[in-house]
Amino acid sequence: MAEKLKFALFGNVYQAKKSASVKQLISLLTARGAKLYVESAFHDYLVRTLRLSFRPDGLITGRDFFADIAVSMGGDGTFLAAASQVGDKRIPILGINMGRLGFLADVSPEEIEACIDDIYNHTYKIDERSVIEVQYEGPRLSGYPFALNEVAVLKRDNSSMISIRVEVDGEYLATYQADGLIINTPTGSTGYALSVGGPIIVPQSGTFCITPVASHSLNARPITLQDRARITLSVESRNHNFLVAIDGRSEACTEATRLHLRRAPYNIKVLQRKNHSFYSTLREKLMWGADPRGQSC
Repeated sequence: MAEKLKFALFGNVYQAKKSASVKQLISLLTARGAKLYVESAFHDYLVRTLRLSFRPDGLITGRDFFADIAVSMGGDGTFLAAASQVGDKRIPILGINMGRLGFLADVSPEEIEACIDDIYNHTYKIDERSVIEVQYEGPRLSGYPFALNEVAVLKRDNSSMISIRVEVDGEYLATYQADGLIINTPTGSTGYALSVGGPIIVPQSGTFCITPVASHSLNARPITLQDRARITLSVESRNHNFLVAIDGRSEACTEATRLHLRRAPYNIKVLQRKNHSFYSTLREKLMWGADPRGQSC
C-alpha cells in the first residue's frame, strides 16, 4: 500500500508557463494517494487564472499548517517565501525551479516525476540550512524576523549614504559609511551579497558574512564570522530612517531602532535529489570554471 504523505504546495503567481508542470505534479501526487494542501493565494491563481480544476485537501492561510513535505514552484524568491511560512516546523522543502538561476529551487520541471519517485523510494537527501534571527531594541517592526538568505540594512530612496556601526559579541568592529550592509548566511552568499562582491560560502560552513553595499571606503571588505556570534547594528542617517530587508521583505525603520542578529534556534531543511550538490549547482548555474576562450563569437 502506498505511503500516505501530506504535501504543502506554494508557488509564484506571476509565471503562467508553469501550468503544465503544476498539472503534472498534482497528477503524480494524486495517483500516489497523497494529501495536497495549497497556499490560498496560489490556489486562487491556479483556479482563476490557469483554469486548473482540482480540489485540494485544504488551503494554507498563514503558518498554521503541517505537512510531510513542502513544495515550492517558482524561483528562489518563491522558495524563500515558502521557507518563511514553514518556519521552525522542520518540514523539508522541495524547490522546483520555474525561474532562471535557482540555487535553492534546483529541481527542473523535467525532473518532477523522477523526484517524486525519489521521495516515495526514500532516495533523497536533506540539506540543513542556517537561519538568521533579528531582534529589535526600540520600535519594533511587524514583519517575520527570520532570514534564510540575508538581512540587509539599506538607505531609503535617494537619500545620502548611511552610517552603520557594527558590534560583534559586544566588541566594536567598524562603522561603515555606505549605501547599506548585508549580513548573510552561506545560503545567501549566492544572492544579493554575491552581486556586491561578497564571497561564495559553502553551506554548513558555520559562518555568517558581513558585506558593505557601495562603501565610501576602499578598504572596507567583506568579513566572515562564526555563526554563533551576536551582531549588533546601529544606524545613523541624514533623514533619520533606513530600510531593513529580511530576505527581500522591506520595512522602514528609524534611527531609534538597534538590530541584534544571531543564529536562529532552528534550520531550514532543503530536500534535494542525491545527484545534486552545491558544487554541481555552481558549475551549472554560474558556469563555474568554464573557459570563455573556447566559445565562438
